[in-house]
Amino acid sequence: MEFGVGSIVEGKVTGITKFGAFVALPEGKSGLVHISEIAYTYVNDVKEHLKEGQEVKVKVIGIDENGRINLSIKKAMDPPPRPAGQGRPGGRPAGHGGSAGFRGKPAPAEPTSFEDRLKQFMAASDSKLSELRQAERRSSRRGGRR
Repeated sequence: MEFGVGSIVEGKVTGITKFGAFVALPEGKSGLVHISEIAYTYVNDVKEHLKEGQEVKVKVIGIDENGRINLSIKKAMDPPPRPAGQGRPGGRPAGHGGSAGFRGKPAPAEPTSFEDRLKQFMAASDSKLSELRQAERRSSRRGGRR
């Protein structure tokens, strides 16, 4: 059975380290499942998720120039469903990140074109600059810069 990148195969965990697990594959080959490829949740200790001798389904995600095989357990299965109302396209939760207005003002509707986004950025930038200049003037009236 020849397998390459993208193949999903059955294997057996042969060793566990702090950075991942080694898996025996068909045809006497073996590969490494990095700790970040074990589960969709944060993995602090590999031993909490895998045991030596455990049968696992893995996906081949890479083979380097030295023939080392990189594997993923989480990519060999479907991702868990998102809870309703969690997340949004782009990976940022609503209300966090760059689209929020300055000083907690609600963010305007998402601009659709580059020009709209540029106008929005320039307006926000001008607003921030004017507030900074006002603050600078107030501090200079109180006895100069510190």
